[in-house]
Amino acid sequence: MEFKIDTKKTYTHIIPVAEQIDANLTGAIRQKWNNTGQSGRLNLIVDLQGINQIGDNALEELRTLQEDFKKNRQSIVFMGLPEQHISHFRRTGEEVAINIVPSLAEAVDIVNMEILERDLFDEEV
Repeated sequence: MEFKIDTKKTYTHIIPVAEQIDANLTGAIRQKWNNTGQSGRLNLIVDLQGINQIGDNALEELRTLQEDFKKNRQSIVFMGLPEQHISHFRRTGEEVAINIVPSLAEAVDIVNMEILERDLFDEEV
């Protein structure tokens, strides 16, 4: 799977060259996460603007990926998903469990807020 990658100070912005959210895409995102994590970039913003289809298990796969990031005290935010697909997530109630936002600015805000939250909770312990 091909990705366009833009590395920033606190996150890596990746754009998969794919038309469908499926097990192949989430597996490739997981592999990119492993690779970028080794370089010290622990947070991902995944740009899904090019997605035309959502596979049967896509919601479960994205939720699992989101949970894995959270367990590892890292952030993943999905952005740019076309509106017709966002409504699919809303019907199932998954937009609450998965960080899905319309724009890069909002995705960066979520990553920065989650970094701040983790820092604050670490100080309280």
